[in-house]
Amino acid sequence: MRLPKRCLPSSGSTTTPAPTTTTRITTTTTRTTSTAPAPTGITTTLPASAGYVALPTASVISGSFDGRMVKYDRQGSSGACQEQSETGEEDAVFILQPGASISNVIIGKDQAEGIHCRGPCTVTNVWWEDVCEDAITIKQTGANDVSTIIGGGAFNAEDKIVQHNGAGRVSISNFFASSFGKLYRACGNCATSYERHVTVNNVCLHGGSEGVGINSNWGDTAILSNIKTNGKPSDASVCCTYQGVPKGSEPPKIGCGDGYSACSYSESAVGSC
Repeated sequence: MRLPKRCLPSSGSTTTPAPTTTTRITTTTTRTTSTAPAPTGITTTLPASAGYVALPTASVISGSFDGRMVKYDRQGSSGACQEQSETGEEDAVFILQPGASISNVIIGKDQAEGIHCRGPCTVTNVWWEDVCEDAITIKQTGANDVSTIIGGGAFNAEDKIVQHNGAGRVSISNFFASSFGKLYRACGNCATSYERHVTVNNVCLHGGSEGVGINSNWGDTAILSNIKTNGKPSDASVCCTYQGVPKGSEPPKIGCGDGYSACSYSESAVGSC
C-alpha cells in the first residue's frame, strides 16, 4: 500500500511558496449555455470531450468558469504527469482563487496536479481522465471554510483523489471513483495540523483501497451516507482513521470501520454499484 503523501509547503506550510507562473482565466458569471447541465445523480462513464486545450502554465480561475466539457491538460509542459513525483500548484491545470468555482471540465491525463483550491471552492461536474499525483488539493485555512465537489468522477488514481491539506470541511456528493487509492485523505503530516472534516453523500466507488482517511487525534470527522461500492473498498474500509504526525513522519493507520467514533456511517448500509 502506498504511504500517505508528504505535503509540500504550497499545500499547507507557512513557508512562502516560490512564485508561480500562471495563465489567468477570470470571469464573473457562469455561462448558461453549457453542453452538460449540473448532475443530479451519478454518472459512471467519462463524458465525451467537446474539444482539447493543452495549457502551457496553470490557469488561475477567479469567479466562475464553465469549461463546456472541453478537455484540458498540461501536455508538453513542465506540468505534465510525473507519476507520483512530489510537485506543487505550479503543475496544476487550474488554480482556483478563494470563492471561485469551476464546472463542466475534463482534466486530461497529461497533468500532474489537477486542480488546486487556494481557499473555499466549488467544483461541479469535473472529470479526471487519469489522475496523476492527486486530482484536487484543498488548501483553505479557515475553520469554517467549506469546499464542495458535486458530480463528476475520477479514474486511475494510484494514490488519492481529494487531498485536504487545509482546514474546514470538504463536501463530496454524486461522485464516481474508479481504480483509486483513497477518495479523500485529510493530510496526516502537513506542516500545519488543522482539524478537518468531510461529508460524503451518494458516491459510487469502484476498485478502491479506502474511501476516506482522517486523523482522529486531530479531531477530524467523516459523515458518510448513501455509499455504494463494487466490494472494493470493503464496507469497513469506506472510512479509516489515522494518527496524525508532525511533518517528516508517516502517519500510522489506527483502523477502519463504523466502530470508530470519528467515522459516522453504518457498514451494513453500504450498497452496491
